[in-house]
Amino acid sequence: MAPLITNIYTADPSAHVFEGKVYIYPSHDRETDIQFNDNGDQYDMADYHVFSTDSLDPAAPVTDHGVVLKTEDIPWVSKQLWAPDAATKNGKYYLYFPARDKEGIFRIGVAVGDRPEGPFTPDPEPIKGSYSIDPATFVDDDGEAYLYFGGLWGGQLQCYQKGHNVFDASWQGPKEPTGEGVPSLGARVGKLTEDMRQFAEEVRDVVILAPETGEPILADDHDRRFFEAAWMHKYNGKYYFSYSTGDTHYLAYGIGDSPYGPFTYGGRILEPVLGWTTHHSIVEFKGRWWLFHHDCELSKGVDHLRSVKVKEIFYDKDGKIVTEKPE
Repeated sequence: MAPLITNIYTADPSAHVFEGKVYIYPSHDRETDIQFNDNGDQYDMADYHVFSTDSLDPAAPVTDHGVVLKTEDIPWVSKQLWAPDAATKNGKYYLYFPARDKEGIFRIGVAVGDRPEGPFTPDPEPIKGSYSIDPATFVDDDGEAYLYFGGLWGGQLQCYQKGHNVFDASWQGPKEPTGEGVPSLGARVGKLTEDMRQFAEEVRDVVILAPETGEPILADDHDRRFFEAAWMHKYNGKYYFSYSTGDTHYLAYGIGDSPYGPFTYGGRILEPVLGWTTHHSIVEFKGRWWLFHHDCELSKGVDHLRSVKVKEIFYDKDGKIVTEKPE
């Protein structure tokens, strides 16, 4: 499977169908001399491009709309424009992005535009009450919008175990809870205000349940616990929360009856790819379902130089996601 985008390195693709086209909002990997580490310092992205295509046929052209937002445009940011997402509501388009503030703490910002391809004008401050990384927006059928976020280790989610706005610096680095019976840390979700630029409520924990026990997945269950890369989509009235397991390199998902969860673990949607990270989105386009993801094939295995790919996915009669078309 060839990369979808080859003119620059791209990762963490958030795909949406806007105005009849597929728009892709990835992070923009660049070559650096920063030493690789488990804190992710080598992922030193500095701007965002937007891409679009009329077709997911392998031969179809993909348009690069150029730089739509960069570090210098955003007053509160110091570095590391990591995985973004986008949404539309009330005729506007919103680009959500994580970055380190001037104190080195990850926050989530929002920028607003009139077109899916931008340009986007950032709000001067991050979203109040936001933290960590990997924002993913979901606008439900009733028009209510939600922002999911969070990532362990370099994403700092583990630093908020004392409360949603209490940063514990002693947990910085490649750390997370561990121990017998200790539940895993979940992503976070908060409903957004009507203007899509703030939380309308206190953010909540996203709980993933083990199907065999009905209890939250444990912290030491690295094959199934949430690590980063939240995504939400809806299929046949059910809510599908998908995510990366991080150090075990799977994409996994759970199914629930509410955008808040809880979500019962449903299985894997992608096995490990070449490269450390795995990060994705799922979108319906022209009656078919597609998994956007990335790997390091184009860079021959350099972990922080990734390329976006896409493959079709399917559902079985029970609503489980499968990678091969059911008979």
